[in-house]
Amino acid sequence: MKQSNKAASRAQAGRQTADQVSELTTNRLSVYLRCLNVLESAGVRTISSQSLAEQFHLNAAQIRKDLAYFGEFGVRGVGYYVRDLKRHLRQILGLDRKLRVAIMGAGNLGLALADYPGFRQEGFEISALFDNLREKVGQQSRLGVPIYDIHDLKKIAKREGIRIAVIAVPAPSAQQVLNLVVAAGVKAVLNFSPGTLQAPPDVKLKSVDLTVSLESLSFFLAQDNGEDA
Repeated sequence: MKQSNKAASRAQAGRQTADQVSELTTNRLSVYLRCLNVLESAGVRTISSQSLAEQFHLNAAQIRKDLAYFGEFGVRGVGYYVRDLKRHLRQILGLDRKLRVAIMGAGNLGLALADYPGFRQEGFEISALFDNLREKVGQQSRLGVPIYDIHDLKKIAKREGIRIAVIAVPAPSAQQVLNLVVAAGVKAVLNFSPGTLQAPPDVKLKSVDLTVSLESLSFFLAQDNGEDA
């Protein structure tokens, strides 16, 4: 009983501090979770912050600081119990429940994302694809994700309990699609379309611009070539 109360208090602490914790911190929590998955698969039961940092090229002090936002997870003389810490991180990140995701755009990128198995392994269920091309509506992805008409988004989102939308449409259509997503009541959006989108304050929008990332790598290579010259 004490253990469950402690876990509940930690989850409550996570909810209370969500607005205070930076996005960089939550990104690091995701990294820690990946590391713990590797350790658990290898049969490791306990690990110290120092060993965790050394094995995965992290910062031990940063690990302790990040985890301290949400409670006391370490045991003096032992470190962290890998399975328990993994469970707590999943609770903090909201991964202890299934999250239904819809993908806007049934083109090459949308279909690839819909069939990516890693999402399901982490608790994200790709429930629907949406497109405006009649020849695609009524079809399915390779692994069976149904494709619906974008104009039915609000109805389908409510029926399926969609919590996250992924935008994978051409740039000229992205803002219009985002507006439809917002009107459907979805509060979390991952955008793969290039350019800047505008979302209401109560909607969390994250953008992944692959071109910007490639240009950053190009800049690195250009500097390296300059030094060689």
